[in-house]
Amino acid sequence: MRTPTRPRRRRSRTRSAVGAVALSVSMLLSGCSGHAPSDQPAVDVLMRSYDPSSGVWPATGWWNSANALRALAEYMVVTGDQRYLWVLGNTYAKKRNALRGNFINELIDDTGWWALTWIRAYDITGNRQYLATAQRGVDFMWRYRDDVCGGGLWWTTDRTYKNAIANELFIQAAAQLHNRIEGDTRYLNQALQVWNWFERSGMINADNMVNDGLKNCRNNGGTTWTYNQGVILGALVTLNKATGDDQYLVRARELADASTSNEAIQSDGILTEPCEATGCDIDGPSFKGIYVRNLGELNAALTDRPYSDYLTKQATTAYDKNRRPDGTYGLHWAGPVQFPTVAAQQSAVDLIVAAQPPPQLPPATTTTPPTSGPQVSGFPAGSDQAVPIAPTEPAQPAVPTVGTAPAARVEPTVPTGSAAPKAPDD
Repeated sequence: MRTPTRPRRRRSRTRSAVGAVALSVSMLLSGCSGHAPSDQPAVDVLMRSYDPSSGVWPATGWWNSANALRALAEYMVVTGDQRYLWVLGNTYAKKRNALRGNFINELIDDTGWWALTWIRAYDITGNRQYLATAQRGVDFMWRYRDDVCGGGLWWTTDRTYKNAIANELFIQAAAQLHNRIEGDTRYLNQALQVWNWFERSGMINADNMVNDGLKNCRNNGGTTWTYNQGVILGALVTLNKATGDDQYLVRARELADASTSNEAIQSDGILTEPCEATGCDIDGPSFKGIYVRNLGELNAALTDRPYSDYLTKQATTAYDKNRRPDGTYGLHWAGPVQFPTVAAQQSAVDLIVAAQPPPQLPPATTTTPPTSGPQVSGFPAGSDQAVPIAPTEPAQPAVPTVGTAPAARVEPTVPTGSAAPKAPDD
């Protein structure tokens, strides 16, 4: 059953750096009052549902698989656990030519989710092919920006609805590309153009909450889904990194203060999706994880870490009330354990990763990510800092699913007409 107030989504066809470090972090955090629980068991459960032969999580949707892979990537960045590094290359090899190719389909937001995931995969591996694929996705998205309602991107190639999520994703992905491509101005200008339109569009309501989209070029009063409150936070953090302008962090904090306290998505201080009473549909269980992933990125960017307590409360509550002994999570973070799905598990992984204490960052560099040398770990989830954690992808370990190891990775150049990638600055 699909959430009735959300426009229907058409279905597509379709480290150990060092390993002891990751283990010690898990032991330190697991079950400690006032600290986030360990994320490793939740990730292992998520991976049980991954199908190496198809390269996705077949029990969930196309875009949900992009977010499951992104959650896995953020876990690897935070912990340095490389056991599942092979999954990046496997998914890329299996699905690069699916649908319209390069992880593009008729849903503009789907393309944005995959673009962000491949940007993060590039950060981890230094594989320029991933960055090139993200560029192609963002360029495709830009084709669906026009002057109807004063600007902004359409939700689908049918050009029938302008909504929040497609535009939030474009701002974030385009700005992230700018932070990684030496000499770029185009992607930054596009990101700024869409943000300036978005803020004027009316989709941010008087309560500083983001409604779903526009009707007759006005706020449609649609459901304030949690992911719409989250992605814009990550987008504004990325714009701050791209421009050095703190106004973007100020605005992000205003929005985060609103969404972390608004009763429409908070129940007794615990994040609750508006559709939870009915179990949500295939889409909804992914939303909360996306929200906390982006809130965690904002929290890491602010020196006073204002949302650490909030994130820890969510994670410890979910661990205590919404977790089975094997590490399976359900939809309701406040409990009871119901509707355990791949998307709900992805959200739990995102939550526990986001709740880990942000480490102190080393001085930023502008060098190209190394293809060899010491492994690097300890960058916060969602950071725009490049995080090459291994020069190659390890062989596939045994997992309780069928399939074979991915093909060898290739490293083509960035598409003609694009500048060479650079390591982004924080």
